[in-house]
Amino acid sequence: MSDAEKLITRNRKAFHDYHIVEEFEAGLVLQGTEVKALREGSASIKEGWVDIKDDEAWLVDAHIPPYSHGSDANHEPFRRRKLLLHKREIRKMDQRIKEKGYTAVPLRLYFKRGVAKLVVGLAKGKTHGDKRESMRERDDKRDMDRAMRTRRK
Repeated sequence: MSDAEKLITRNRKAFHDYHIVEEFEAGLVLQGTEVKALREGSASIKEGWVDIKDDEAWLVDAHIPPYSHGSDANHEPFRRRKLLLHKREIRKMDQRIKEKGYTAVPLRLYFKRGVAKLVVGLAKGKTHGDKRESMRERDDKRDMDRAMRTRRK
């Protein structure tokens, strides 16, 4: 992430549950109160997923809480939000999703030069053994780093 990007939330669960094959950066069609709520820094994309219908990509089940200073014109927290992607990206994603085992999951939500962006990952599900292996690799790396730090002292 560069200096011009302000992270709102990331989906750490996706990296645990899936092998991320490819990433796409998408804009979001948001209402005014949704942008204000995101600027407050509160959102959850952990349970969200991407649905493709009629050559359009939609973010489903992502939670953007109501704006704290909003009125009765506040937005619906779990509404479907349209993703702004190029047609070729949507078609590529749709083609892969129709293959066995692929899905599109939201990875990061952030502001880039004042505009809300979402990184969508094209992912293949991990098996239980893959998850164990990933955890073992992460623990081994942590142990090696710890050993190197103590050795330098």
